[in-house]
Amino acid sequence: MIYSSARAWRAAPRKRVLLYGMSGLGKTHLSNILRDSGQWFHYSIDYRIGTRYMGELIADNAKAHAMQVPFLRELLLSDSIYIGSNITFDNLAPVSTYLGKPGDPARGGLPIDEYRRRQEQFRRAEIAALEDTAYFIDRAERLYGYPHFVCDTGGSICEWVDGDDPEDPLLTELSRHCLLVRIKGDAAHTRELIRRFDRAPKPMAYQPEFLDAAWAEYLDAHGCAEDAVDPDSFIRWAYSRALAHREPRYAAMEKWGVSVSADDVAAVRDEAGFVDLVARALEPAA
Repeated sequence: MIYSSARAWRAAPRKRVLLYGMSGLGKTHLSNILRDSGQWFHYSIDYRIGTRYMGELIADNAKAHAMQVPFLRELLLSDSIYIGSNITFDNLAPVSTYLGKPGDPARGGLPIDEYRRRQEQFRRAEIAALEDTAYFIDRAERLYGYPHFVCDTGGSICEWVDGDDPEDPLLTELSRHCLLVRIKGDAAHTRELIRRFDRAPKPMAYQPEFLDAAWAEYLDAHGCAEDAVDPDSFIRWAYSRALAHREPRYAAMEKWGVSVSADDVAAVRDEAGFVDLVARALEPAA
């Protein structure tokens, strides 16, 4: 770890952290607090994915839908209108909308092969965005003068790394530049995440092996054809399984940094509170 103790962390003139954990446990909450302090550069992995690595794919998908409307088709072909995504730190919907959900096209689903193709695009994009972390650390200080840096990752980071491999290339690279901080929920947090997801299911990224197994199991359990699957039903059904699948992967990543509880994260109100939170997590490591 780049900070060997709580004392080293508190004394560091340049604090650099990477937050990870399931979506909904407080990564962006902390990142916003730090950014608003005026001393921290907030590097959002999902924002980087949507603007740098998948921006053209997202825009082309919107154009493909617009081309099906004669009125819009003529305007597009004559360069009379422009279509793009308005991605912000607080609105990353264009990314999840592009990912989509597999199943019945009549209910907004994608054919499973197209869905897998978009999942692979996202996997490559997320890895590339994570690999850009060191570049943005340098850019944040050199160009903008920010002394501190927070990397706000997506919930799927654990799908692309192996925390049990001491030579995992991505974790090795990230831990060279940042203190990896896991936000860890308990059973109550898991139940709440499932409840919220059931109320408003949203597309998410899956490890390919997990997706293939879940898709086959769902088809077998529900006795339906691929093009008859209710897209929302499938992702609701898969969500709790995805959480269980990710838990040991997150746990394996903890040895690369420290962990903090989601309840303690929710209690943080300012930069000083965050510094104290990480210092407490570093004490056992010392």
